[in-house]
Amino acid sequence: MLCVLSIDRLGRSYEEIQQQWRVLTKEKRIDIRVLDMPLLDTRQGHDLMGTFIADLVLQVLSFVAQNERESIHSRQAQGIAAAKERGVKFGRPALPCPENFLHVHQEWRSKKITLREAAQACKMPAGTFYGKARRLEEGRQF
Repeated sequence: MLCVLSIDRLGRSYEEIQQQWRVLTKEKRIDIRVLDMPLLDTRQGHDLMGTFIADLVLQVLSFVAQNERESIHSRQAQGIAAAKERGVKFGRPALPCPENFLHVHQEWRSKKITLREAAQACKMPAGTFYGKARRLEEGRQF
């Protein structure tokens, strides 16, 4: 017996929900009970009519679950695009560069020190140092 709160917990798409249901009920012969939809309880109605009704409800609910997921994704993308148009910046703000960054950057570019040594001198990870160095060289804010 497998209890799930909602049918969309079985998968992320219509096809995946259908496949999981089939594998669980037909191949593994597990009874499934969907708590928010009492019609989807394979413990009841093992006759032809009960199976037909459960399959029909499963088809409809799987479709609705995927449709809702796609709608949420679309609305989220629209919201992000609108926020970006308004100038909203996502992520945490970048930490300011240490005072010695320009000097250390020159030392690194003139190959007097390695990238790792430059990053250690600025007390930052090598990737962060490299990213800030690239932004400095491209004339962007670093």
